[in-house]
Amino acid sequence: MFALLIPALLSFLVLAAHFFRNDQPILVFLCLCAPCLLLVRKTWATVLLQVLLLIGALEWVRTLLEIAAVRQETGQPWHRMAAILGGVGAFTALSGMVFFLPALRRHYAASCAAVVEEKPSG
Repeated sequence: MFALLIPALLSFLVLAAHFFRNDQPILVFLCLCAPCLLLVRKTWATVLLQVLLLIGALEWVRTLLEIAAVRQETGQPWHRMAAILGGVGAFTALSGMVFFLPALRRHYAASCAAVVEEKPSG
């Protein structure tokens, strides 16, 4: 099951490197701490991770547009850069989809089912 989480872990690591390069230590810290939510077997934790990955994908799109504008203005090639950053953004967005896989849904929903079963019927 750990192998299913590798895309999300890689996405957060690459985002942390991106923010480190841009000298944004708070966002670096957030990206390095976010995977710790994987230890919480609650639905809200997976939803929060999915939202963070979607925001990360939007950051890649913002970066793509910013760099492309500068490169177009200076007459430099920008298509390859756009393809690479677009791919990284798509990978980051799709990393959040791993939580919809049946194995991970069962793993993170198991604690919710246990709580429901423990409640006395009355």
